[in-house]
Amino acid sequence: MFTFKNMSMLKHPEKFYLDLLQHTLFAGKREVRRNGEVITHIGGALRFDLNNNVMPILTTKKMAWKSCLKELLWFINGDTDNRTLQNQGVKIWNKNASKSFLESRGLRYEENDLGPVYGHQWRHFNATYYTSKFNYTGMGVDQLNLLVNKLKDEEDRTSRRLLMSAWNPCQINEMALPPCHVMSQYHVTEGNKLSCTVYQRSADLGLGLPFNISSYAFLTHLLAHHCNLEANELIMFIGNCHIYDDHEEALKKQIDREPLLFPKIEICELREKMEDYKYTDFKIHNYESYDKINMDMRE
Repeated sequence: MFTFKNMSMLKHPEKFYLDLLQHTLFAGKREVRRNGEVITHIGGALRFDLNNNVMPILTTKKMAWKSCLKELLWFINGDTDNRTLQNQGVKIWNKNASKSFLESRGLRYEENDLGPVYGHQWRHFNATYYTSKFNYTGMGVDQLNLLVNKLKDEEDRTSRRLLMSAWNPCQINEMALPPCHVMSQYHVTEGNKLSCTVYQRSADLGLGLPFNISSYAFLTHLLAHHCNLEANELIMFIGNCHIYDDHEEALKKQIDREPLLFPKIEICELREKMEDYKYTDFKIHNYESYDKINMDMRE
């Protein structure tokens, strides 16, 4: 009898993502939600082998992995100012950072101030939020630093309590968007093999989930590198899987494509702190993909 893990060895891991797309299109239910009509399927799971520096960047469409990495480093720095991303050519938060969108959420921040989103919760959990320009040093709970310290400790690294949460009910209404990837857990097995499990409450399968896969793979590789471990696996559990109606035809095209080999990642520097890593410290080798598939992002 095949388990979830060894089933993943029988075919390309990207096929399981394509299967999730296909199953959602076939068996999902049509709904009208906050930002449009969607096809919804409840419950999904994906598994990616990270051994030997494998980096799961989807190949059945060209991925903007550079933007994904820059966003992750933005999270790691505790930043919540969209201008930091804009200055690097990253536009993924623009629609949710506009003054009109913020006002629709009842927020009176300046444009591009996203409130206490991911980076704030990772580095300053539950610290009173003022603005994206405020210096929060020493405030709140630095979940990422606590995680790193435990992963570096040979006794603590095997704990089943190595979690990092972006979901903070006390501050949800202060955020431009409530977090979609709400919790990650880290597991060290076989002495030095680091795996990450992610729970995602909500996933836009066409645009959001491919980004989330790469982002947490980048993070797992970085944590392994920084803490003298080896990246092992990324496992993702998704609560609400959905496809927007205007993404259907594009995703049907993607489903018909045969995945290519995943690229490899190299992290060239060992920095003192997680927030010291730079975009240029990362190299992606041999990434090949099909052409880009255009899909509009919903607010």
